[in-house]
Amino acid sequence: MPITKSGEDNAPAWCGLSYFEVVTLAKGETRDFVRRGKREKIIVGTGTCEIRVGDEVVAGEFKTNVDLQNDSDHFAVRALNGPATLVWMCGDWETETSSGIFQVGKSDEREDKGDAVDYAKETSFDCHYHDCDEYWILYEGSGVAVSEGKSHEVGPGDCVATGMGFHHDFPIVHEAVKSVYFETGLEGEGRRGHLWDHTHGVAVPQAERV
Repeated sequence: MPITKSGEDNAPAWCGLSYFEVVTLAKGETRDFVRRGKREKIIVGTGTCEIRVGDEVVAGEFKTNVDLQNDSDHFAVRALNGPATLVWMCGDWETETSSGIFQVGKSDEREDKGDAVDYAKETSFDCHYHDCDEYWILYEGSGVAVSEGKSHEVGPGDCVATGMGFHHDFPIVHEAVKSVYFETGLEGEGRRGHLWDHTHGVAVPQAERV
């Protein structure tokens, strides 16, 4: 489970996501994003902003998700009514399965449909795997993420990269978590969503993606 930091350019070779930043802009502040990747994406985590892509202007708010469409384009963002936080992702992924924002908090009444675990758990987040690679980029909160059977303390600016077929989970939350998730193209049996051994068959991890 490689953990990389916002602004670092040291993702493992197998990762389609090679660079990311968690960016916070003050009210009225503008940033011109110098292009870094074949593919680029911005997801808005908090606040409102104006996202310029080529000649197009997109109104940005919580969960707004914008991709560059042309090789010559780049992003320029201006925060509007107050601070705005966004996650900028760059890389060479060929296709995308899904992306957005998920939130995790402590739960007294868990309805956990995931696979059984042997570690402490205080959330309703399910232990699962995918037929694709997945990235979690935290921008608020902190806790413990589990992948490849290993536990790591994570917080704002951390990215958890999980290769296809490896189980992952978010069992412990210290402060309520808000995080971007990003899944690259489907492989293997090409199934979407959260997969579980007890329902979909035993996971087949890609051993080289660690």
